Amino acid sequence: EGHIDAKAKVKKISKVRLGREMEIELPAALRSFVVEKGSIAVDGTSLTVAAVGRGAFKVALIPHTLAVTIAGAYETGTMVNLEADILARYVARNLGR
Repeated sequence: EGHIDAKAKVKKISKVRLGREMEIELPAALRSFVVEKGSIAVDGTSLTVAAVGRGAFKVALIPHTLAVTIAGAYETGTMVNLEADILARYVARNLGR
């Protein structure tokens, strides 16, 4: 498991015009590090957070990402490894969280 921060389940995958939108559970331990338009690594692939809800977040997967990473094989229920953005960690640390 190396340096992953959490494991989470893919809750939903939707086809959209230019690829897919994926909703992933948001573990409580990562909630303060995940913000809209911020970054999160999913199975080592850095992705931009499209939206954040109470217990989940969404990312958009473009055709290139789907073609060159394992993201193209994700299905509802797939377990993924999450790593919080390092800049979010620095900000949280410096704010005393």
